[in-house]
Amino acid sequence: MATTVSPRLCVVMPCYNESATIGEIVKRVLESPHTAELVIVDDGSTDGTRDLLGAYDDERVRVILQPENRGKGAAIRRGFQEARADFVIVQDADLEYDPVDYDLVLEPLLNDVADVVYGSRFQSGRPRRVLYFWHSVGNRMLTLLSNMFTDLNLTDMETCFKAFRTEVVKSLDLREDRFGIEPEITAKVAAAGWRVWEVGISYSGRTYAEGKKINWRDGIAAVRCIVKYGIEARRSRPSHLRG
Repeated sequence: MATTVSPRLCVVMPCYNESATIGEIVKRVLESPHTAELVIVDDGSTDGTRDLLGAYDDERVRVILQPENRGKGAAIRRGFQEARADFVIVQDADLEYDPVDYDLVLEPLLNDVADVVYGSRFQSGRPRRVLYFWHSVGNRMLTLLSNMFTDLNLTDMETCFKAFRTEVVKSLDLREDRFGIEPEITAKVAAAGWRVWEVGISYSGRTYAEGKKINWRDGIAAVRCIVKYGIEARRSRPSHLRG
């Protein structure tokens, strides 16, 4: 079914020390015909990012300055609280994920067949920069473990591109401050029985020299969160939805 282009999207952008990319990514987000509001949550940047954020006067842009660095999860939670549009998508402040793909991610939402859509870096033949083998293995292992607890069949649980009906994010009681927010969201979406879809997206990953922040410690923390919230999800999930 064809979709209708409609500016009903809130883009939530967690941001920490991204002075090299913030200008370009904000430009791309605002160029999207879907963008109704852009909520940038700066998580205590110290590299001049905050000065750059102060220059925006577009009425769609709202900048929230966290008093200190609390983590990506804390920034996403704050952004979700501020969302007013019909749909919400998480957009990192680097250039790994391209707002051009909003069309793909929003299609199941606009066609009213999904409540939550994951943009998978591994699902299709979309362009993808070739980088770290062990990162790919780690992502797939975390996704597999998450699927075992949630009974979903995702290919990319750790993706940044997660889009929601706004009522979904407003209903989630999220707690994680760092990268554990990804498995936590997934477990709680599954427990509530929301309709989940997945679409293939492009991906231009960056190196550590270019500013990549996630590391092996975050992978270990993700395992803890998968188990913790996965067990909670299975206990709270309605009996007819349990695998």
